[in-house]
Amino acid sequence: MNTRAESMARHMWDARCAGQAYANLPDALAPASIDEAYAAQEAYWRLAEPVYGPVAGVKVATTTKVMQQLMGINHPCGAAIFANTIHPTPARIAKAGFVNLRVESEIALKLGADMPATQAPWTANSAARCVAGAMAAYELIEDRNAVYTETKAASMIADNCWNGGVVLGPMKAVTARDVAGVRGTQTINGKLSGEGHAEDPFATLAWLANLLAQRQRGLTSGMVVITGSLIPTFSVTPGDRVVFAVDGLGEVAMDVV
Repeated sequence: MNTRAESMARHMWDARCAGQAYANLPDALAPASIDEAYAAQEAYWRLAEPVYGPVAGVKVATTTKVMQQLMGINHPCGAAIFANTIHPTPARIAKAGFVNLRVESEIALKLGADMPATQAPWTANSAARCVAGAMAAYELIEDRNAVYTETKAASMIADNCWNGGVVLGPMKAVTARDVAGVRGTQTINGKLSGEGHAEDPFATLAWLANLLAQRQRGLTSGMVVITGSLIPTFSVTPGDRVVFAVDGLGEVAMDVV
């Protein structure tokens, strides 16, 4: 067992449980590399699973060049989604359950076959064969009022990239052609608040599967993979009803209470 990784994870887990504002790991615990940050994330999962349930999926973070530059990296990051934090649409989400709830409008994929580490490297084409379907989705971000311009990627990775759960719309069987570049629109209380287009969710799935394979982890049938926001992250307040619609996939809806 990596005692240093355990110490990093415990520091972040205790801060989250206490509802403290996000802060990077202190210098004495700062990861020396991205690999060490992911070792701490693995330890964080072991702390979180008794509370939030087993790892039931994965997410991608820092997909934009702007966010990567802010955090001093040149690549996305990955993290876990826990079973007890997966909500079907229409969901009622209590803002009081978060220090600072933010929302990302995404496409989620559900796996219909395993993606073992032994079959890496994965490509978008090989990953596509493992996908049962896709759906409109929300990621619930618990950034604990982080100051993004001061956030270090390695510390955020150790904090499981701020995942606070997901809300999933109904699943539809798709091919890569159906979702690559697809348009999504976001409304808040019936008013259009944003729109954008997906990149290639199957390529993102392959990237995440390869990231996990480096840690001798695979993805398993039934897991959910969220593939990055189509529009900028936004904040919500109690009383808001938010709906994200994706062409050809349908809608996901959430009431904030």
